[in-house]
Amino acid sequence: MQRYCLTLDLKDDPELIAEYKKIHKNIWPDIRERILKDGITLMDIYISGNRLFMIMEVNADFSFEKKAVSDAADPRVQEWENFMWKFQQSLPWAKPGEKWIRMEKIFDLNW
Repeated sequence: MQRYCLTLDLKDDPELIAEYKKIHKNIWPDIRERILKDGITLMDIYISGNRLFMIMEVNADFSFEKKAVSDAADPRVQEWENFMWKFQQSLPWAKPGEKWIRMEKIFDLNW
C-alpha cells in the first residue's frame, strides 16, 4: 500500500469554505465510485484556514498518470472538477491548471 499526501488551497471566503465542507460530507456517489475504481483505498481531507491537506492510500495498480486519463475520459468527473474550481485555487507554485500538489515527505519518526 502506497501513501501520498497532497495539498491545495480554497478561496479565502468563509461562505465558500463552509459550502465546500458541506459538499464533502456527501460527495456525489459516482465520484466516490470513480475514486475507488481508480485504486484509491483511503482518502482523507483536512483543513486549516483555507489550506487543504489530503492523505491517499492506493493499491498496487494505482498511478497518477492512469488516474488522469480515467478522469479526462469521464464526463461526470470533469463536471465535478469544474464545479470544484468554484471553491479551489491553485497554489502559487502550481503549473497552469494544476490543482492538488503532491507533497514531499521530509520526516518519518521511524527513520
